[in-house]
Amino acid sequence: MSTETFDPNQTVSMTDAARKFFASKLTAQSEGSLVRLSTKESGCTGYAYVLDIVESAQDGDAIMDFDGVKLAIDDESLTLLKGTEIDLVREGINQVVKFNNPNVVAECGCGESFSVN
Repeated sequence: MSTETFDPNQTVSMTDAARKFFASKLTAQSEGSLVRLSTKESGCTGYAYVLDIVESAQDGDAIMDFDGVKLAIDDESLTLLKGTEIDLVREGINQVVKFNNPNVVAECGCGESFSVN
């Protein structure tokens, strides 16, 4: 039996596969770079995820550390992303970053945008 500690500040989680993927991307960047996750209004259902490698976080970003992979989350996107798991999955010969977001109530047919309540 194991015990896990609930961290109310941990808005998202990241699988080991996603952490390794982002760690490899960050090694090619300047020291101190991090992954920034935000959302933008887009598509037919409302919002789209935006991932960027950036030199530094923006004012108001929440910063999380996943074994050395720093993730900044846009302050305005925090409510939409609460409870989201970031994963890396293989689809055929491709690797795709997936967002398992429990707040999503609808997605467009192409999977590019989502809506929440």
